[in-house]
Amino acid sequence: MPIATLLATVAIFQPAVFQPCVQAWTFNKFTTQEAIAKAAAAGSTNIELFPGQTLSAETGDIKVGPDMGDAATAKLKGFLDGAGVKAVAFGVTGISKSADDARKLFRWAKGMGIQVIQTESVDALDTIEAMVKEFDLKVGFHDHPKRANDPNYRMWDPQYIYDLVKNRDKRIGSCADTGHWVRSGIKPVDAIRILKGRIVSSHLKDLNIFSPDGHDVPYGTGVSDVRGILEEYRKIGMGGPVSVEYEYNWDTSLPEVAQCIGFMRAFKDLSK
Repeated sequence: MPIATLLATVAIFQPAVFQPCVQAWTFNKFTTQEAIAKAAAAGSTNIELFPGQTLSAETGDIKVGPDMGDAATAKLKGFLDGAGVKAVAFGVTGISKSADDARKLFRWAKGMGIQVIQTESVDALDTIEAMVKEFDLKVGFHDHPKRANDPNYRMWDPQYIYDLVKNRDKRIGSCADTGHWVRSGIKPVDAIRILKGRIVSSHLKDLNIFSPDGHDVPYGTGVSDVRGILEEYRKIGMGGPVSVEYEYNWDTSLPEVAQCIGFMRAFKDLSK
Protein backbone atom coordinates (compact mmCIF):
# COMPACT_ATOMS: atom_id res chain seq x y z
CA MET A 1 0.00 0.00 0.00
CA PRO A 2 1.42 3.45 -0.92
CA ILE A 3 2.50 5.42 2.15
CA ALA A 4 0.11 8.29 1.32
CA THR A 5 -2.83 5.89 1.22
CA LEU A 6 -1.72 4.27 4.47
CA LEU A 7 -1.47 7.63 6.25
CA ALA A 8 -4.86 8.68 4.93
CA THR A 9 -6.36 5.40 6.17
CA VAL A 10 -4.83 5.88 9.63
CA ALA A 11 -6.19 9.44 9.76
CA ILE A 12 -9.70 8.23 8.91
CA PHE A 13 -9.68 5.78 11.82
CA GLN A 14 -8.25 8.17 14.41
CA PRO A 15 -10.71 8.40 17.31
CA ALA A 16 -12.75 11.57 17.57
CA VAL A 17 -11.37 14.14 19.99
CA PHE A 18 -13.57 15.92 22.53
CA GLN A 19 -14.34 19.63 22.13
CA PRO A 20 -13.29 21.91 25.02
CA CYS A 21 -16.26 24.10 25.87
CA VAL A 22 -17.68 26.41 28.54
CA GLN A 23 -21.14 25.87 30.02
CA ALA A 24 -22.78 29.31 30.15
CA TRP A 25 -24.15 28.41 33.60
CA THR A 26 -20.61 29.15 34.81
CA PHE A 27 -21.46 32.80 34.10
CA ASN A 28 -25.14 32.71 35.03
CA LYS A 29 -24.87 35.99 36.94
CA PHE A 30 -24.21 37.67 33.60
CA THR A 31 -26.12 37.93 30.34
CA THR A 32 -25.59 35.45 27.51
CA GLN A 33 -23.79 38.15 25.55
CA GLU A 34 -21.38 38.58 28.47
CA ALA A 35 -21.05 34.82 28.98
CA ILE A 36 -20.05 34.39 25.33
CA ALA A 37 -17.41 37.10 25.70
CA LYS A 38 -16.09 35.50 28.88
CA ALA A 39 -15.92 32.06 27.25
CA ALA A 40 -13.84 33.57 24.45
CA ALA A 41 -11.62 35.38 26.97
CA ALA A 42 -11.04 32.02 28.71
CA GLY A 43 -9.71 30.61 25.44
CA SER A 44 -12.78 28.60 24.41
CA THR A 45 -14.19 28.61 20.90
CA ASN A 46 -17.28 26.68 22.08
CA ILE A 47 -20.10 27.39 24.50
CA GLU A 48 -22.98 25.38 25.91
CA LEU A 49 -26.00 27.63 26.28
CA PHE A 50 -28.58 27.12 29.01
CA PRO A 51 -32.30 27.89 28.91
CA GLY A 52 -33.57 31.04 30.51
CA GLN A 53 -30.42 33.15 30.61
CA THR A 54 -31.09 36.80 29.73
CA LEU A 55 -29.84 37.42 26.20
CA SER A 56 -28.33 40.88 26.72
CA ALA A 57 -28.82 44.12 28.62
CA GLU A 58 -30.22 45.83 25.53
CA THR A 59 -32.83 43.14 24.78
CA GLY A 60 -34.51 43.35 28.17
CA ASP A 61 -36.41 40.26 29.32
CA ILE A 62 -35.68 38.06 26.30
CA LYS A 63 -34.36 34.69 27.46
CA VAL A 64 -32.30 32.18 25.51
CA GLY A 65 -34.24 29.20 24.19
CA PRO A 66 -36.64 28.05 21.49
CA ASP A 67 -39.24 30.69 22.44
CA MET A 68 -36.91 33.66 21.97
CA GLY A 69 -38.08 34.42 18.43
CA ASP A 70 -36.30 34.83 15.12
CA ALA A 71 -35.00 38.37 15.67
CA ALA A 72 -33.49 37.55 19.06
CA THR A 73 -32.05 34.29 17.72
CA ALA A 74 -30.37 36.27 14.94
CA LYS A 75 -28.95 38.64 17.55
CA LEU A 76 -27.64 35.67 19.56
CA LYS A 77 -25.93 34.32 16.45
CA GLY A 78 -24.39 37.75 15.95
CA PHE A 79 -22.96 37.73 19.48
CA LEU A 80 -21.46 34.29 18.84
CA ASP A 81 -20.01 35.20 15.45
CA GLY A 82 -18.56 38.42 16.81
CA ALA A 83 -16.73 36.54 19.57
CA GLY A 84 -15.61 33.65 17.36
CA VAL A 85 -17.53 31.19 19.53
CA LYS A 86 -19.86 28.35 18.45
CA ALA A 87 -22.91 27.20 20.38
CA VAL A 88 -22.37 23.42 20.39
CA ALA A 89 -24.74 22.32 23.17
CA PHE A 90 -27.88 23.42 25.01
CA GLY A 91 -29.17 22.43 28.42
CA VAL A 92 -29.98 21.20 30.85
CA THR A 93 -33.53 21.52 29.53
CA GLY A 94 -36.82 19.71 29.72
CA ILE A 95 -38.00 17.89 26.61
CA SER A 96 -41.73 17.43 26.17
CA LYS A 97 -43.39 14.10 25.42
CA SER A 98 -45.42 16.02 22.84
CA ALA A 99 -43.76 15.65 19.43
CA ASP A 100 -44.95 19.11 18.36
CA ASP A 101 -43.47 20.79 21.42
CA ALA A 102 -40.24 18.80 21.25
CA ARG A 103 -39.90 19.54 17.55
CA LYS A 104 -39.87 23.27 18.29
CA LEU A 105 -36.85 22.80 20.58
CA PHE A 106 -34.99 20.54 18.16
CA ARG A 107 -35.70 22.78 15.17
CA TRP A 108 -34.34 25.82 17.05
CA ALA A 109 -31.27 23.90 18.21
CA LYS A 110 -30.57 22.64 14.69
CA GLY A 111 -30.83 26.18 13.35
CA MET A 112 -28.33 27.34 15.96
CA GLY A 113 -25.81 24.70 14.89
CA ILE A 114 -26.13 22.99 18.27
CA GLN A 115 -24.94 19.37 18.31
CA VAL A 116 -26.20 18.09 21.67
CA ILE A 117 -29.23 18.79 23.85
CA GLN A 118 -28.82 17.92 27.55
CA THR A 119 -31.84 16.77 29.54
CA GLU A 120 -33.17 14.63 32.38
CA SER A 121 -36.57 14.04 30.73
CA VAL A 122 -36.60 10.26 30.96
CA ASP A 123 -40.38 10.15 30.48
CA ALA A 124 -39.96 11.62 26.98
CA LEU A 125 -37.47 8.99 25.78
CA ASP A 126 -39.65 7.71 22.92
CA THR A 127 -40.20 11.26 21.66
CA ILE A 128 -36.51 12.05 22.09
CA GLU A 129 -35.54 9.08 19.95
CA ALA A 130 -37.93 10.18 17.20
CA MET A 131 -36.53 13.73 17.29
CA VAL A 132 -32.93 12.50 17.26
CA LYS A 133 -33.67 10.57 14.09
CA GLU A 134 -35.59 13.43 12.48
CA PHE A 135 -33.03 16.16 13.20
CA ASP A 136 -29.77 14.19 13.48
CA LEU A 137 -28.98 15.74 16.85
CA LYS A 138 -27.60 14.06 19.96
CA VAL A 139 -29.24 14.01 23.39
CA GLY A 140 -27.29 13.54 26.61
CA PHE A 141 -28.97 12.44 29.84
CA HIS A 142 -27.48 14.58 32.59
CA ASP A 143 -26.86 13.53 36.19
CA HIS A 144 -27.24 15.50 39.39
CA PRO A 145 -26.03 14.08 42.73
CA LYS A 146 -27.76 11.30 44.63
CA ARG A 147 -30.64 12.66 46.74
CA ALA A 148 -30.95 11.24 50.24
CA ASN A 149 -34.55 12.45 50.49
CA ASP A 150 -35.58 11.19 47.03
CA PRO A 151 -34.73 7.53 46.36
CA ASN A 152 -36.70 7.71 43.11
CA TYR A 153 -34.07 10.02 41.60
CA ARG A 154 -31.71 7.68 39.73
CA MET A 155 -29.90 9.88 37.20
CA TRP A 156 -26.78 9.90 39.40
CA ASP A 157 -26.28 6.16 38.70
CA PRO A 158 -24.28 5.48 35.50
CA GLN A 159 -25.66 1.94 35.34
CA TYR A 160 -29.19 3.35 35.28
CA ILE A 161 -28.26 5.72 32.45
CA TYR A 162 -26.61 2.91 30.49
CA ASP A 163 -29.63 0.66 30.87
CA LEU A 164 -31.80 3.58 29.76
CA VAL A 165 -29.92 4.23 26.51
CA LYS A 166 -28.22 0.95 25.56
CA ASN A 167 -30.98 -0.20 23.16
CA ARG A 168 -31.73 3.25 21.83
CA ASP A 169 -30.34 5.23 18.90
CA LYS A 170 -26.57 5.68 19.29
CA ARG A 171 -27.04 9.44 19.30
CA ILE A 172 -28.70 9.15 22.72
CA GLY A 173 -26.31 8.77 25.64
CA SER A 174 -24.94 10.31 28.80
CA CYS A 175 -24.10 13.93 29.52
CA ALA A 176 -21.50 12.92 32.07
CA ASP A 177 -21.40 15.40 34.94
CA THR A 178 -18.24 14.19 36.65
CA GLY A 179 -18.52 16.46 39.68
CA HIS A 180 -21.95 15.14 40.54
CA TRP A 181 -20.63 11.58 40.25
CA VAL A 182 -17.94 12.44 42.82
CA ARG A 183 -20.60 13.98 45.07
CA SER A 184 -22.53 10.72 44.75
CA GLY A 185 -19.51 8.68 45.87
CA ILE A 186 -18.66 7.40 42.38
CA LYS A 187 -15.23 7.57 40.75
CA PRO A 188 -15.72 9.20 37.34
CA VAL A 189 -13.37 6.79 35.53
CA ASP A 190 -15.41 3.86 36.86
CA ALA A 191 -18.65 5.53 35.72
CA ILE A 192 -17.27 6.14 32.23
CA ARG A 193 -16.38 2.46 31.90
CA ILE A 194 -19.86 1.43 33.10
CA LEU A 195 -21.35 3.54 30.30
CA LYS A 196 -19.43 1.51 27.67
CA GLY A 197 -18.88 4.37 25.27
CA ARG A 198 -22.41 5.78 25.48
CA ILE A 199 -21.24 9.29 26.38
CA VAL A 200 -22.15 12.12 24.02
CA SER A 201 -21.10 15.10 26.14
CA SER A 202 -19.77 16.03 29.55
CA HIS A 203 -19.86 18.65 32.28
CA LEU A 204 -16.33 18.33 33.62
CA LYS A 205 -15.57 19.32 37.20
CA ASP A 206 -12.64 18.92 39.57
CA LEU A 207 -13.62 19.16 43.22
CA ASN A 208 -11.99 20.12 46.48
CA ILE A 209 -13.56 17.70 48.95
CA PHE A 210 -11.80 19.35 51.87
CA SER A 211 -14.29 22.22 51.83
CA PRO A 212 -17.82 21.83 53.26
CA ASP A 213 -19.46 22.00 49.81
CA GLY A 214 -16.79 20.22 47.76
CA HIS A 215 -16.52 23.25 45.50
CA ASP A 216 -14.98 23.43 42.04
CA VAL A 217 -11.25 23.96 41.63
CA PRO A 218 -9.06 24.29 38.50
CA TYR A 219 -8.52 21.01 36.71
CA GLY A 220 -5.70 18.91 38.07
CA THR A 221 -5.79 20.46 41.56
CA GLY A 222 -8.69 18.45 43.04
CA VAL A 223 -9.72 14.85 43.64
CA SER A 224 -11.63 14.03 40.47
CA ASP A 225 -8.73 12.62 38.37
CA VAL A 226 -9.44 14.91 35.43
CA ARG A 227 -6.48 13.57 33.48
CA GLY A 228 -7.82 10.03 33.90
CA ILE A 229 -11.28 11.18 32.78
CA LEU A 230 -9.92 12.81 29.63
CA GLU A 231 -7.81 9.73 28.90
CA GLU A 232 -10.98 7.60 29.06
CA TYR A 233 -12.75 10.02 26.71
CA ARG A 234 -9.83 9.72 24.32
CA LYS A 235 -9.96 5.92 24.48
CA ILE A 236 -13.67 5.74 23.66
CA GLY A 237 -13.40 8.37 20.93
CA MET A 238 -15.80 10.78 22.64
CA GLY A 239 -15.97 13.65 20.16
CA GLY A 240 -18.64 15.74 21.84
CA PRO A 241 -18.36 18.89 23.95
CA VAL A 242 -16.63 18.69 27.33
CA SER A 243 -17.89 21.76 29.16
CA VAL A 244 -16.25 23.63 32.00
CA GLU A 245 -19.13 24.13 34.42
CA TYR A 246 -17.42 26.08 37.18
CA GLU A 247 -19.80 26.64 40.07
CA TYR A 248 -17.61 28.66 42.42
CA ASN A 249 -16.31 32.23 42.66
CA TRP A 250 -19.30 33.11 40.50
CA ASP A 251 -18.39 36.76 39.95
CA THR A 252 -14.66 36.31 39.41
CA SER A 253 -14.13 32.78 38.08
CA LEU A 254 -12.71 33.73 34.66
CA PRO A 255 -9.04 32.98 35.56
CA GLU A 256 -9.97 29.53 36.90
CA VAL A 257 -12.10 28.79 33.83
CA ALA A 258 -9.16 29.79 31.63
CA GLN A 259 -6.96 27.35 33.58
CA CYS A 260 -9.47 24.57 32.94
CA ILE A 261 -9.66 25.30 29.21
CA GLY A 262 -5.86 25.42 29.09
CA PHE A 263 -5.66 22.05 30.86
CA MET A 264 -7.91 20.44 28.24
CA ARG A 265 -6.08 22.02 25.34
CA ALA A 266 -2.71 20.87 26.72
CA PHE A 267 -4.09 17.35 27.14
CA LYS A 268 -5.28 17.30 23.54
CA ASP A 269 -1.91 18.54 22.28
CA LEU A 270 -0.02 15.88 24.26
CA SER A 271 -2.39 13.18 23.01
CA LYS A 272 -1.72 13.83 19.32
